[in-house]
Amino acid sequence: MMMRNLPKIFILSFFVVTLACMPASAALSQSKPNVEVEVVMGGLQTPWAIAFAPDGRIFITERPGRIRIIRDGRLQKEPWMEIDAYEVSEAGLLGLALHPAFGQERFVYAAYTYRDSGGRLKNRLARLRDDPAAGKGAMDKILLDGIAGNNNHNGGRVRFGPDGKLYWTMGDAQDTGTSQDLSSLNGKILRLNPDGTIPSDNPFPKSPVYSYGHRNPQGLAWQPKTARLYATEHGPSGFQGCCLDEVNYIEPGRNYGWPAIRGDQTQTNMVGPVLHSGRGETWAPSGATFVTRGQWAGSLLFTGLRGQALYRAVLDDKDPRRAVSFDRLFVHQFGRLRDVAEGPDGSLYILTSNHDGRGRPGPNDDRVLRLVFK
Repeated sequence: MMMRNLPKIFILSFFVVTLACMPASAALSQSKPNVEVEVVMGGLQTPWAIAFAPDGRIFITERPGRIRIIRDGRLQKEPWMEIDAYEVSEAGLLGLALHPAFGQERFVYAAYTYRDSGGRLKNRLARLRDDPAAGKGAMDKILLDGIAGNNNHNGGRVRFGPDGKLYWTMGDAQDTGTSQDLSSLNGKILRLNPDGTIPSDNPFPKSPVYSYGHRNPQGLAWQPKTARLYATEHGPSGFQGCCLDEVNYIEPGRNYGWPAIRGDQTQTNMVGPVLHSGRGETWAPSGATFVTRGQWAGSLLFTGLRGQALYRAVLDDKDPRRAVSFDRLFVHQFGRLRDVAEGPDGSLYILTSNHDGRGRPGPNDDRVLRLVFK
């Protein structure tokens, strides 16, 4: 399938909203950047994560268990690798990250849900090895395994931080009691060395747990100038109420409150969000990135599934818990959005997720979109 650079297909739809937890004095952005959206690739099956190799290849996970490659504008016919992931509801092949020294180390890291011998859903983090001559990947090492899974709330984001450590978000697997239990790896953000060992400076000795009290975190992003970590997290739904999706400033060893507090609620030794969606709106936030170049440099972007939008927050450089402005972009233009990443060319890439059983797929879904600033 050829890359299709279609200039001026879509024009930016721009909204500015203020949230209950933003300071009343926060200045709202009034800029309306000239942004065009190009379709890089269509015809994907529920893509979840995107990563860029230094040789120009684009790696994409598809939830049924395939890692696909886009090279020179073409989707390679054969998957780079197929994994025994189990796709159901929100489960399957999820997060993906390349080793920071991928040109030398050739390691790819993937998180996925699978069924064990007893038919139970579990989550696994694996290290894969790239064979560039064969154009294929192979299993190298299982780093973490056997973490409880479920149809929903498997977290799944895999990212390397500026400290060279590997981070993996893990949901509560629909068991709220796990998030406050430090003996469980569910409802946590986990931190490992690239070889799967536990860093000596983790907040809990001999534990991969970096932070806890999470419901279903699915986005990780580090602020460029400060290296502060922010995470997006799905708020309650159904019988638990709605909606209160979150952006959290993550510090090692801190408790982010699920299920004891939500929204603006407070409790001793628990941390509330920097931003939340309130009770009247749901974002269903997933992938996140900070922009390093161009008109949006310094902004935090994250995608919305049920919200069907791209969200942009400008955070205070001095106060990590203060948002200066918050924008809602492309509302209902492309359907459910799963991931956003800044490519080596400085463009922003977005994955749609309209084949996930909850969207309305268009004839060319799912797609990789690229934002181009003019």
